[in-house]
Amino acid sequence: MGTLLESIHSPADLKRLNYAQMASLAEEIRAFLIQTLSKTGGHLGPNLGVVELTLALHAVFSTPQDKILFDVSHQAYVHKILTGRLDRFETIRQPGGLNGFMLRTESDHDCYGAGHAGTALSAALGMAVARDMAAGNEHVIAVAGDAAFTNGISFEALNNIAEQTKRLIVVLNDNEWSIDRNVGAVARYFHRIVTNEHYKHLHDKATHLIERFGGKTAAKVVRRAEEAAKGLLWPSILFEEFGLEYYGPIDGHNLPLLVESFKFLKAQDRPVLLHVLTQKGRGFQPALDGQKKFHGLGPYDPETGKTAPAGVPTYSEAFANTLADLAGKDERIVAITAAMPNGTGLDFFRARHPKRYFDVGIAEEHAVIFAAGMATRGFRPVCAIYSTFLQRAFDPIVHDVCLQKLPVLFCMDRAGLSGDDGPTHHGLFDIAYLRGIPEMALMAPKDEDELADMMKTALELPGPSAIRYPRGAVAGVARKAEPQSIPLGKAEVIEDGSDIAIFGLGPMISLARDLGAMLKREGYSAAVINPRFVKPLDRETLERYARRVAAVVTFEDHVKMGGFGTAVVEALDEMGLAVPVIRIGWPDQFIEHGKVDQLRIRYGLSAEAALKQALPLLNPKRRPTLVAS
Repeated sequence: MGTLLESIHSPADLKRLNYAQMASLAEEIRAFLIQTLSKTGGHLGPNLGVVELTLALHAVFSTPQDKILFDVSHQAYVHKILTGRLDRFETIRQPGGLNGFMLRTESDHDCYGAGHAGTALSAALGMAVARDMAAGNEHVIAVAGDAAFTNGISFEALNNIAEQTKRLIVVLNDNEWSIDRNVGAVARYFHRIVTNEHYKHLHDKATHLIERFGGKTAAKVVRRAEEAAKGLLWPSILFEEFGLEYYGPIDGHNLPLLVESFKFLKAQDRPVLLHVLTQKGRGFQPALDGQKKFHGLGPYDPETGKTAPAGVPTYSEAFANTLADLAGKDERIVAITAAMPNGTGLDFFRARHPKRYFDVGIAEEHAVIFAAGMATRGFRPVCAIYSTFLQRAFDPIVHDVCLQKLPVLFCMDRAGLSGDDGPTHHGLFDIAYLRGIPEMALMAPKDEDELADMMKTALELPGPSAIRYPRGAVAGVARKAEPQSIPLGKAEVIEDGSDIAIFGLGPMISLARDLGAMLKREGYSAAVINPRFVKPLDRETLERYARRVAAVVTFEDHVKMGGFGTAVVEALDEMGLAVPVIRIGWPDQFIEHGKVDQLRIRYGLSAEAALKQALPLLNPKRRPTLVAS
């Protein structure tokens, strides 16, 4: 670690540096990030791109009094380093360590927690209005990537900013990427701005003036250059139609230019937007060459950027390959993603069926309604969206898909615990938010072969359906040459038994099998059942075992409240059966980041924990008259 970086314990230390020292510090931070994240993994590319931008923000503004919000906040690593967390940075995304995103409970400098895109402008406006109402004087700065402006929430905020506050700074961090390259009209609009030759010539002159003179005089010249440049392009630019004064685009790696620009904007008494051009992955050639890969990744070689060879295929890959195969036989099948072609595996589908692949940008609500529209015309849309991101589209699922009984399939990647990314990315609520919607069929496969069967089944249904599957490696079973349809709402009995019935939803069937083996060693007969369907629930199989056994156990990678175990309890109550139910799932709280296996043990999602609860109900062997819990 360099000596300058070691001397930075708070933003106050940064303010004492001159531009040459800040430039040296920027290089030290990049080297530190490359080395540290090579061991822990994390969002390397986005953070390498905002080093100078973050330095300039903290050199001009004073947190925690001033409020700096980062949209998504996966690019807030440099902010964390500068605000007193350097000594803990090697713990980032590790159990008990720093969170990979902004977190209000972690530091006073993290004024707003985030993890999903499109929230920064609305939250910043809320803070600015609250400041105005309290007669405060602090500055509020929202830093949002260009991809965030494909999200409808950002435009809803833009529509209100000028009407509701007189002082707010928006920084558009433009690097042309979210995880994949940005798509759509907004991305093309930004590209036209930054590639216009007349605009570039005037900005080169403006940059020279600021570097030479600095201060308000040069800023006024810059402003005149802006007006002249905009006159060459459009009578008025998009953001000024929303009532924000637009400045830029400027070089997001030019520290003097950034600092002087922020000093100028700090003095403005109107909402302003600074358009900053940055380079995702700057300072590390492998990250520049592979911007998609280095958006967020696991450990890598800090010299070459090489990662460990791919191991067992993931559920994302199994889903995408199956979908591509099914689409080869059915021209009605189309795939839709919300800026996540790589994360959902749809890169594989895109290569084989490019004309039936649609990336709508970070716009989950639009993705669902877009799918509904296609479904009305006889297509079979498949929306591949992470469980945690599909939450954002709940109303369109209800109103536009299910109410109209349209055959849209939702394939929910990252269902269950998402590990290192933490509570903003855990997919622990999808059963609860989908189970209560009429017309919805909800499934969870135990392995990749069953995932293929469920996809075939879902694409034959006349109405809406959803399949939830986890992040990471598949079970490693052989996939049939041709997927087979599964009878709707029919469970699979893996092992018969008479003392206890154990239901393991999806990949949690492995824990059900482990518990069954433990109970067998204790002398009990345990039925192990793969429910396959959360809705419709196989009530016939449930009733048959409930009348026979002393207890029922349910395993699910989901919160217990409103989850699969709750569905079992409700069904038993409706059938008038009082067999006790042991529900193994996540508690009614937000689960921190960490390793999945460790967190499961900590929160009692294990066969051992279930065994402790089950044995008292089986000794002596009689059916207790307890109310299901």
